[in-house]
Amino acid sequence: MSGILDTVLLFALPASGKSEVRKYMANLTPEQCRNDFRMGLTVQLDDFPYVHVMRCIDEELQKRSQTRLYFNSSDRPFIDPRDWGTLMQLINEDYADLLAHKTYQPKSAASHLFDRLENAAGKVGFSGRISKLDSTVRGAIADVLEKECRALLEEKNQNSMTDLTGKTIIIEAARGGKHGSSMPLPSPFGYAYSVPQLSDAILSKARILYVWVTPEESRRKNQERANPNDPGSILHHGVPIEVMMNDYGCDDMDWLEKNSTKPGTISIQAHQKSYQVPIARFDNRSDKTTFVRKERSQWQTDEVKSLHDGLSGALTRLADFKA
Repeated sequence: MSGILDTVLLFALPASGKSEVRKYMANLTPEQCRNDFRMGLTVQLDDFPYVHVMRCIDEELQKRSQTRLYFNSSDRPFIDPRDWGTLMQLINEDYADLLAHKTYQPKSAASHLFDRLENAAGKVGFSGRISKLDSTVRGAIADVLEKECRALLEEKNQNSMTDLTGKTIIIEAARGGKHGSSMPLPSPFGYAYSVPQLSDAILSKARILYVWVTPEESRRKNQERANPNDPGSILHHGVPIEVMMNDYGCDDMDWLEKNSTKPGTISIQAHQKSYQVPIARFDNRSDKTTFVRKERSQWQTDEVKSLHDGLSGALTRLADFKA
């Protein structure tokens, strides 16, 4: 048996089952992870909490009759879609801090995150948003969001204190483009734009587990899972329909795989290097994951077997792939 997977990029359209897969994996024993999934116990990174904070900042700005920075309204896509790259730069920071076991204890977790958002945007070619806010306005918004940002920072710090020996790092993200788009998707949309934003440290180790559903199924499940009373939840947040149609109406993973220079991979040019990142699909077009939202005591044996076997097959292919 080959060694365990080091870093897995868990990619799919929204509501495809990524978060349920993560929750299921978190309930496995070390032996199940190693023997069935070729993984260690998982340490998980996700860019969704940053999107949620961006939306919270805009809502607080609007309450103060200030110009929104990230989204024109609560149900619209990014004002500047280069923020898809901003999110990847934040993931790079989280990954680097994880490997270095670096933690932070700022006086204000919100102000710390605001600075991170600004710096990450600068790395993909633009900035000058939060830093241009009136200091009184910025301080007031930081005060309102401090509790939420502190919780995110504590979770990040907890991750960074983890002994990574024998662990597998999972990075979750969703990317796509406008419904009806032709391929390749235009920059800065899709995985073709976002994956090259990842650091060499990630790309040199990463393998992609792609949760495969149709855009139509993604929209159906997104509507089904949405809980307006829990917008920051990984499992229960809903993506606005305009965002679903314009940012996730399709994705380019199939195109990238078919146009790769090596079968079973996607070809990425980044950091003056060429990467062939291995990819395996977990076929969730016939829903195998929604049951994970229930209490574990309610999971049915046949549901668990279907999910477990499907994941095991995909992850074994990834682990055995000769890069």
